[in-house]
Amino acid sequence: MNAFPEARPCPPAGRRMPALALLSLLQFLIAIDVTVVNVALPSIGAQFHAPTASLSWVVTGYTLVGGGLLLLGGRVTDLLGRRRMFLLGAGLFALASLAAGLAPGLPTLIGARFAQGAGEALASPAAMSLIALLFPEPAERAKALGVWGAISAGGLVVGGLLSGVLTELLHWRWIFAVNVPLTAAVLLITPKLVPADGPRPRTGRLDLPGAALLTAGPLSLVYGALESAPLAIVAGVLLLTAFVAVEARTQHPLVPLSFFTHRTRAVANAATVLLSAALSTAFFLLTLYMQDVIGLGPLQAGLAFLPFCAALFLAISLVSRLIGALGVTRTALVGLASTAAGLAWLARLPDRGAYAIDVLPGMVGVAVGMGVGLLALQNAALHDVTEADAGTAAGIQRSVDQLGGSLGLAVLVGVSVGSRGGGADGFRSAFLYALIGVGAAAALLLAAPARGRTPSSPVY
Repeated sequence: MNAFPEARPCPPAGRRMPALALLSLLQFLIAIDVTVVNVALPSIGAQFHAPTASLSWVVTGYTLVGGGLLLLGGRVTDLLGRRRMFLLGAGLFALASLAAGLAPGLPTLIGARFAQGAGEALASPAAMSLIALLFPEPAERAKALGVWGAISAGGLVVGGLLSGVLTELLHWRWIFAVNVPLTAAVLLITPKLVPADGPRPRTGRLDLPGAALLTAGPLSLVYGALESAPLAIVAGVLLLTAFVAVEARTQHPLVPLSFFTHRTRAVANAATVLLSAALSTAFFLLTLYMQDVIGLGPLQAGLAFLPFCAALFLAISLVSRLIGALGVTRTALVGLASTAAGLAWLARLPDRGAYAIDVLPGMVGVAVGMGVGLLALQNAALHDVTEADAGTAAGIQRSVDQLGGSLGLAVLVGVSVGSRGGGADGFRSAFLYALIGVGAAAALLLAAPARGRTPSSPVY
C-alpha cells in the first residue's frame, strides 16, 4: 500500500482543513465502532439470549475482517482511485451500520459487523492516501496525519462512553444507528472538498488469494478458540501457513516477507500482537465484570471509563517527550510495564468487587500502558521506512494491531468462559494469561538489539 501518492495539484488551501476534518470524522466513527459495542454487550446478550463466547463475535468480527482486508484495501485504493474507494468504503460502512441497528438476531448482527470491517478496510487506507495528497509538504503531512491519528485514538475512547449513554437512555441499536446520518454527510460533502481521482495505473494485480487466506485463517482460529473446536484451530494454522507460502511466491504480495528481515520492525509488530491482545481482553472483560458482577448499569459502566479516558489522553500527550528522552524501545517497555501492573491488579478481582478498589487502579494502569506502549511500538514499526515502503509498514502495523487484538480476545475469552465455574474465576484467569503475554512482549523487546532514537512518526 502506498500511503504517499504521486504529486498532483492540490485543492485550494481553504478547502484542505475542512477536507481533513471530513476524512477524520469518518475515521472517528470507524474507531468508535471498535469499542462502542463493549458496554452494550450485556444488553445485546439479554435480548438475543446469547452466551459470552458468541457475544465476543460482535467485537472480533469487525476487527478481524477489517484487519484481514486492510492491506488489500490499500492496494485496491492505489489501483482504482483514492476518493472513489473512500466513498465506496464509507457507503458500505453506512449500510452495514444500518443493518446492525436493525438486526433481528445475533447472526445478522455479526454479519453486519463483518461488513462494517470490510468498509473500514477500504475507507481507512484511502483516507490516509487522500491526506497525503492534500498535504504534500512533509511537515504539513506529518501534522495532518498526526491530527487524523489523534482523532482516531479519541474515537476508541469515546466509544465506551457513547455506548453506555445510548444503551441506557435510548437502546443499544442506536450505537449503530448514529453512524448513518453522519456517514451520509461525509458521502455528500466529500466530492465538494476532495479532488477527483487522476489517471489510474493501467497495470497492477491484486493478491486476492493472500487476502482471502489472511482473513480466513484468523476467523478459523477465533472460531476454534471460542467454540472449543480443535479442527478449526488446525485449519486456521494451515490457512496462515498457506498465506506465508503464497506471499513468498507471488509477484505482488500483500505482505512482502522481506519486510520482516528488519529486526526492529519485526519485533515491534510481534510485541504489538501481544499487547493488543491484552488490551482488547481488558476492554471486553472489564465491561462484563462491572455490569455482571458489580451490577453497574450501562450508563454507569460507560461513565466508569472516564478515568480510563483521562489517563489515556494524558499518556498520549507525554509519549513524544518520553521517546525523546528514553528512545523508542525504553518508552515501549515503560508502557508494557504499566500495562502489566494494571493486569496484575485485575488478575486478583474478587467475586464481589468494588469499582474504586478492585477495578479503577488496574484500569488506569492499562490505560497508561495503552497510550505509551502502543504509540511507541507504532513508532518502532515505522523505523527506517522510506517513501517506497512507508505505506506498507503502516498497513502491516494496523493489520497486526487489529488481528492481534481479535485473536487474543478470542483465546483469552475462551479461557475465561471455559474456566468460569462461578464468580470471577474466569476473569482472573484471562487477566493472568494476558499478563503473561505482555511479559513475553517485554522479553522480545529486551532481546532485540538496542536502536537509537527514532524520529517521531505519525500515528496511523
